[in-house]
Amino acid sequence: MNHFGLGKLRMALYACILLSPVQRLFAQAFQLQTQYARISVDNKGFVTSIKDKGTGREYCPAGMSSALMSLQSNKQEILPQKAVYNAAGKEIVLTYANGSVARIKAEQKTQYLRFQLLALTKSDDIDNIVWGPYKTNISKTIGDVIGVVRNDDFAIGLLGLDDNTTSGPPTGGDLSFMYYYIHSPDPKKYPLPAHLKEGQTFSIGGDGVNDVAFYSNPEEYFRMNYGNGAKLEPAFGSTICMHARDRRKEQMIRFPEYPDNIDGKANSSRYQLVLPTNAQFIGSSLAFYACPDSLGLKTIEKVVLNEGLPHPMIDGKWIKDPAAYRPDIAWWGPHDSLASYAKQLGIKGIQDEGWGEYYPNPANRFTNRQIGFKSSSMSIPDYGALMQQNGLRYGLHTLCEFLQPGSSDVSPVPSDSLGIMQRTFITKDLSPDDTVITVTDTAYFNEFGGWEGNHTNVLKIGKELIEYNGITTTPPYTFLKIKRGFHRSVRGTYKAGTMIVKLQPNCYRGFVPDMNLQEVYADYYGKWLTEGKMDYIDFDGLESCMYQGHGQYSFKRFFRGLFDSYTRNGGRYLRVMGSAVYEGSWHYMSVCNVGGGDNMFSPVLNKWGIEGKDMRYVFEGSYFPATFGIQGLQTGWTVYDIENLQAKSIGWNATYMLGISQGTLEKCANKQALIDAFRTWEDARVAQLFTKAQKEKLKDLSHKFHLTRIKSKVYLLSPVQENRYRNQPLVKAAQPLELNNEFDAQPLDLTIRIDAPKEAHADGLKITVDGAVITIDRKLMPGQQLIYQNNRLYLADAGRNKLEEFPVTKKLNLPKGRSTITVEVLGQQDDKIKFELVVAAIGKGEKIGK
Repeated sequence: MNHFGLGKLRMALYACILLSPVQRLFAQAFQLQTQYARISVDNKGFVTSIKDKGTGREYCPAGMSSALMSLQSNKQEILPQKAVYNAAGKEIVLTYANGSVARIKAEQKTQYLRFQLLALTKSDDIDNIVWGPYKTNISKTIGDVIGVVRNDDFAIGLLGLDDNTTSGPPTGGDLSFMYYYIHSPDPKKYPLPAHLKEGQTFSIGGDGVNDVAFYSNPEEYFRMNYGNGAKLEPAFGSTICMHARDRRKEQMIRFPEYPDNIDGKANSSRYQLVLPTNAQFIGSSLAFYACPDSLGLKTIEKVVLNEGLPHPMIDGKWIKDPAAYRPDIAWWGPHDSLASYAKQLGIKGIQDEGWGEYYPNPANRFTNRQIGFKSSSMSIPDYGALMQQNGLRYGLHTLCEFLQPGSSDVSPVPSDSLGIMQRTFITKDLSPDDTVITVTDTAYFNEFGGWEGNHTNVLKIGKELIEYNGITTTPPYTFLKIKRGFHRSVRGTYKAGTMIVKLQPNCYRGFVPDMNLQEVYADYYGKWLTEGKMDYIDFDGLESCMYQGHGQYSFKRFFRGLFDSYTRNGGRYLRVMGSAVYEGSWHYMSVCNVGGGDNMFSPVLNKWGIEGKDMRYVFEGSYFPATFGIQGLQTGWTVYDIENLQAKSIGWNATYMLGISQGTLEKCANKQALIDAFRTWEDARVAQLFTKAQKEKLKDLSHKFHLTRIKSKVYLLSPVQENRYRNQPLVKAAQPLELNNEFDAQPLDLTIRIDAPKEAHADGLKITVDGAVITIDRKLMPGQQLIYQNNRLYLADAGRNKLEEFPVTKKLNLPKGRSTITVEVLGQQDDKIKFELVVAAIGKGEKIGK
């Protein structure tokens, strides 16, 4: 038999194997079910019903259906036309319009359905297989990061079971990116104004460079999009989707994809050549879960454990379990008291901000830098070992895979595995002295920089780096303004036809690894952490895992390699922080304490910032802890302020980093009271004493809370009301300020802080409290505070340290209900002088714990 005949026989046998034992069955509708849901599929392979078995409620939009699995070829969707289900063999066979036939394993687990693509004919012509998008009528909460949609009763979501099955539909770079869309979480509480409509999109704020400026819309109905695993569909509800790509094929993409109005800004899209890597869609598998929302996270954990997905644990708890949520420390300055303060506060995770940002460098892993003390220093491995002995998880603030010019993979000899954007070939021989480089085509070399738009234009040929700025648009295509031997590389000699590439820059004018070198850096970090005795890492610049163009798959490859290396080298629990949360990093990251200060949440003013609001919606929607970012301890904080930070984080299941240093703490007059109050809340948090109803009460932004320890695991929780008047003019004949005490009458608790330019001062104070007059005949400098507390009156500095005490002739009380207070300047009036008044009142306590 000739070779042609053998080939035809093989194809016939393959078709028989693929379709057996269901090839003789006719197309049919069928149902699959779990403990909580029943899913119906019609005879064409479309999901027609997703029903809650407990309530009978239908979650598939009326009259709509969704392809169980579609195909994509040259960006064209190919839908199934016929479905055959073999219940005994637990297999579904789908036949498509192009003649492709897919064999899918379909297993009905207790909590979820498990689908896996076993085989696909005519697969060479297929670029992606797409699970869904599955339409639902749920729209309240869109978990766009991991692909889950939720309302108060039910959750429907997908979870990829292999690294190449990633969230969302196929896109350029296989990622979505940040933009605002309009969606009210509660139409009655937050109705949309007439000029806005559900689903309308807007670009992020600011210039696209300043991180804080991204977050520019304070209204609750402005929602930040962070991923594409789930999408709001105003016409009917939402969709959820995953896909798997044949990554063995080279692509030219335009990345990142944005909604309208973004082009022309710093983050406008750029063209990028995506090089192949060894991953394909045969074997793609996912879990489809539909369950009560209250069981959503537990259901995901069941999937994770059953399918062998990453399941990091801390103190015996899964890191995604709210019972495991903890604050960390961001530390600045000398390290003499770091371990002592961490243990007093009851915090185990520490990010060393004072050491500075760490950039990986294989030739000098610890950069010859030391951990500093007031009068000595210590190596990172020695200090890490000391912290481990103290039961603390210590680590550094890194820039993930940012390969800067000082890295041995950049200069003086650049690695052949640096990530690229474009590729072409030189048309003439090139000597070391030549300053004219002509190439076969322009590709997209005329685009500047990478998608951050930082104008980093660097070519690589052989082992030489060359800076340039533009390329001619007519033959001979010639690079403009070149600088050879860039970053100390050596000018070389190259023959016509030699490849020349444009490197992918990071946003700090450095470079990034390709998929192969990324594997090396994943292993590098695992060894580096264990050698440095570090159990904590912050991956700032985590977007460096998207530069390769392989989307969530790139993140999964990096983190799997990191954790494998870390474990292989003796590490146990690694606490990962990062600059963002992606579906590809969700399993591995413990926290994402991005941003900070009032942009996230103000414990003093009891108010969410815009960034905090946006990140809260993004993270909570995908079962990830909300964050307050870095909350830097201020010397003027009261005990109620630091208690509010703890109370609100417990109420919202939020994490954060407490930013402290020896210097800041030592300037606080109430240092020990702050530490003790913080620790009281932390002990109660660890003991899991707060009920769901009590956590809802702690969310109340009109109150702060005070926690008193009665005995082990028994506390008294008391509400605190603050009458706060900010930026008040300090004048003569001032108008009375109205106070309201909703609690019982109690001793007055008052603070007046002076706000003034450096050269100004307040010329004394006259304070009238319901007829009682307090006269302070002193100059009060900017930042100084007059404090009346526990029937003592004193002048204090910005850190509440007592400067001078004044006699009290009459005890002052705050009556129940309404009263007034007047604050006037005693001497000469200065319009530049302002003051802030805070009067606090505390209510009756509620017993917590038993």
